[in-house]
Amino acid sequence: MPLAVRLMLLSLVPAAVAILLAMSVLARHHLTELTRLTENNARAVARQVATLSRTSLMRMDRRALLNAARVGSQQPGVRQVQIRTLDGEIVAQSGFWTKPTDPPGLEVLEPIDSEESARAGEVMVEFDLDSVAAARRNLWSTLAALLGASLLGVGIAGWWAARRISAPIRKLAEVVDRLGEGEEVEVETGATAEVGRLQHGFKVAAQALADSRRTMESQIAQATQELALKNAQLEAANQGKTRLLAAASHDLRQPLHALTLFADALRSDETDPPRLACIASIQECVHSLDRLFSELLNLSQIDAGAVRVQRAVFPLDRLFDDISRNFRPQAEEQGLRLVVRKTDAWVDCDYVMLSRILNNLVSNALRHTAQGGVLVGARRDGAGGMRIGVWDTGVGIAPEHQHKVFEEFYQVDASSSRGSRGLGLGLATVRRLCDLLDMPLRLQSRVGRGTVVSVVAPAAAPAEAPPPCPAQGAQIDFTGMFVLVIDDEPNILEGLSLVLRNWGAEVAVAESRAQVLALAEQWARPPDVVVTDLLLRDGENGLEVLRALDAHPGMHGRRAARLLVTGETKPDRLREIAEAGIAVLHKPVTSDVLRQALAAVLRDARGRYLTA
Repeated sequence: MPLAVRLMLLSLVPAAVAILLAMSVLARHHLTELTRLTENNARAVARQVATLSRTSLMRMDRRALLNAARVGSQQPGVRQVQIRTLDGEIVAQSGFWTKPTDPPGLEVLEPIDSEESARAGEVMVEFDLDSVAAARRNLWSTLAALLGASLLGVGIAGWWAARRISAPIRKLAEVVDRLGEGEEVEVETGATAEVGRLQHGFKVAAQALADSRRTMESQIAQATQELALKNAQLEAANQGKTRLLAAASHDLRQPLHALTLFADALRSDETDPPRLACIASIQECVHSLDRLFSELLNLSQIDAGAVRVQRAVFPLDRLFDDISRNFRPQAEEQGLRLVVRKTDAWVDCDYVMLSRILNNLVSNALRHTAQGGVLVGARRDGAGGMRIGVWDTGVGIAPEHQHKVFEEFYQVDASSSRGSRGLGLGLATVRRLCDLLDMPLRLQSRVGRGTVVSVVAPAAAPAEAPPPCPAQGAQIDFTGMFVLVIDDEPNILEGLSLVLRNWGAEVAVAESRAQVLALAEQWARPPDVVVTDLLLRDGENGLEVLRALDAHPGMHGRRAARLLVTGETKPDRLREIAEAGIAVLHKPVTSDVLRQALAAVLRDARGRYLTA
């Protein structure tokens, strides 16, 4: 209810009550006086008739008594007059006869005394009250009119006063609303007494609030600017880190790849046991470096969006067999037990990504377990989920470190690990892959007791027959096969040439697009397979060189099998490779892996040629 209405009612209701009370008292008093006057008039008439009838009643002069009664009945307001004896006999009567339905009048009795002061009879005068009723009605009508006029006057005066009083308050309310909306307002002053002080207080408060808001906005703008600057610095630092890692990874992979090839070439021709042991040590060191670079590469591929989820339904036990086969020798070498529980569960997931997740978890568990062992198992988790966990009896992880171990480059304690320490990217890769697959990841650990890390993969109904594992196929004989190798690193060209020639292949090498096209003009037959790096000298791109080679007449309209071997880890480069759809290996590459990859691309190329 508006304030003006409340103020008007506040003034109108008490005034109405007071007026009603005053009018009620006045009306009651007036009606009482009117009734008393009517009764006095009736008594006066009765006394007059009694005086006139005293002698006549003593003589029983009925004519004289009737005349006296008539004199009384002719008075205004008299309905009838009766003269009675002491026995109640009516000896004279004058006036109107009343019907039973007529309203009763006012009856007044006046005794008639004899000369001896003895009572001789009485006079009854019935006075008509119609005039009293009419006067009462007129009175109530007048009072009602006065009451209405009074209330109207009080209401108008109250409404005017309420509007006048509430106007400054209403304006203050509007000011408060505008202040709440963030506007800067000027509070009008000019009222007197309490309202004036209230306006002045509002004005001071509004000015203080405006000053505070301006100060806060300035501080927020400054903080936002500082935050944007910090974010830009962090982004620049992150980009610098990415560029540094990519450059370091690419530059170090080149000699490492060459070293791998030379070590494999030495092993293939060496028969002396001491030399073979030395070569094995070299290869072990190379493999350790390769594992470190692979962790960097895996994370870079995920960040670059080059990893695509390819879901399939497969038996989980097939993946468990791979884990057992890959890690059991390492566990036995460390004196640990590796238990992989058999399961008949099937899951709907990306086989390669889930394999990478579990491989990283098992590898991390073995690295941080000194005694006991590692358990890999699966169980149902609610509706539609299969929880796959890796338990270990290692050193455990303190609570303050548990939320950080899935961050990049975070490592708890070097003394708790066995063998190579790594870069702290294995669990970070696990978290990224779980996010990519939308799989919950959970870690539970107690210091000195061990750790369990688990993921929940979507469960699936068993298929009619398990999908076959990727077949290795029959080994391809490289004797007499023509292989073109493209790389801008002479050491890599030499190492690849040694390995391929040891397999019996014919090898041609080139460092640039111009050299490749020059070879295409001279060779007697096109190459069976092309092995190329991605980035060549002078900004040339291996993918562009392959496209130029396909269009050269020297290829006789055929496209050779192709394999990309690169040390590139930049996100945009990884996306470019993924979009090209060409088989890729990331440096360093062992001769065994290279042979399997070449066999795969050759089989794919021959199948495509036969179906063309």
